[in-house]
Amino acid sequence: MSNSSSVKPQTLTTNDWRLRPGYLCEGGSDFESVHILLGRFLADRHSEDPLPDVSMTTENEGFEWGKGLPLEKVINSQEDLDFLMKHPNLFRNAIAVIEPWEHVGCNPMGENVRASLNVAYLAQKIADCDSLLFPFWSSGMLDPELVVPIITSGLAVVVEGGNPSVRDASTFNDAKCSLEDLHTFTDKLLLSRSPTSAPALFICLGHQLAAQSHIRLIKRAVDEVFSLEHLARDRNGKALKSLKKVCQQIQQVGTTLQVKKKNGHLVANNWDDPEFAVGPNEKKEVGYRQLLHYESPDSDTSDIPEDVIIAHEVTADEFEGVIDTSIEYEHELNISMFHSDEVNEEAILFANWAYRLLHDAIISHRHILAGSPLSWLMQLPFAVEILCSTADETEVVTECSATCINYKDFESKLIRRSFTCQFHPELLQDLRDISHREPPTYDELKHDDGARLFARLLYSGMQE
Repeated sequence: MSNSSSVKPQTLTTNDWRLRPGYLCEGGSDFESVHILLGRFLADRHSEDPLPDVSMTTENEGFEWGKGLPLEKVINSQEDLDFLMKHPNLFRNAIAVIEPWEHVGCNPMGENVRASLNVAYLAQKIADCDSLLFPFWSSGMLDPELVVPIITSGLAVVVEGGNPSVRDASTFNDAKCSLEDLHTFTDKLLLSRSPTSAPALFICLGHQLAAQSHIRLIKRAVDEVFSLEHLARDRNGKALKSLKKVCQQIQQVGTTLQVKKKNGHLVANNWDDPEFAVGPNEKKEVGYRQLLHYESPDSDTSDIPEDVIIAHEVTADEFEGVIDTSIEYEHELNISMFHSDEVNEEAILFANWAYRLLHDAIISHRHILAGSPLSWLMQLPFAVEILCSTADETEVVTECSATCINYKDFESKLIRRSFTCQFHPELLQDLRDISHREPPTYDELKHDDGARLFARLLYSGMQE
């Protein structure tokens, strides 16, 4: 770590990048040290900081991306990406932060909040874990075929929030990255989870992009299955017949399932509606909200098919989603909310049901599909669970506040997870980014529900 006090250039280049991971520890950092330090942070709320008491603003007074250590690693161009690819030790021991927009919104103090700064600060302060920033809004969409394998080779991928609305492509017009670019990237990222890949955490806008991608991928699966007349080596046609039967069920529900608010307002008629996955929230939620356990709809009074509801209840019983169990660990979780759109409960219940049907149909025919044009279906999630809701006083406002995306390996049966959340675990109660406030101490972070949840998601994901 450099202690130079010389004036830094306005924007750093790859010549200024640290080539050894870690900033606070003299010995650097790696997967094992990061994992241990995350575990230590979560062990209690009172232990002392195990890391050296080194300021992270000495060489970067404003704590801004690209203006000084430890925030020097910003991938602004193909040249930056090429340099990163030549130094795998950098991306393998870091968090990749994806910015779809330059900030996540304006807080009550009138400040534009660049929440990615908080992600980098939390990771470094808690576990001396470096962060790499991919500002797609300013760099444009770099080739996902190159970017996704790199970022998923690291410790975690965080897809940040943003001020535009995924319900309106024109709100992205001022960025160099379009909504369609982000959809393509998110599709690729959702299909990348493997036994050797990093978990992903999709926050706010990222949470909404993931929801839209679930529906896009399921519709793509249905369309491609229906387009085939036969599969090579499927001698009796049994594999394709089984898949077509399941896809017919999925299509039937998808084309008839409506999205409605509790007051009866119709948001979407079916899965072809642009607001099927994400719609307007009843109220804009800004500020602290308590996370509540998700409660399934009543099949007797809901228009959602009973099989869809039951499939989610089975998923919730079968898997542990970290956020839901954190509500039990911490007794009460209060997290910062910052949004006016929401992921529709019906869409996620439908996605979970459809994913499970596809997975079960593939199991006995996977050796045939593995060598076919449909092999990508085996990269789909196995299930997606709604983990919690938020309420304004006694009224639930956001039913789907977080999800756990479960992937099941066909051979080992092992489960891997990624997570999405409408709320911002990286923001403290004041809704300010680190560049606008006094950097929080280790002790402050120990007592912050959001920081603890953020650390727990990283810690749990790294174990898979």
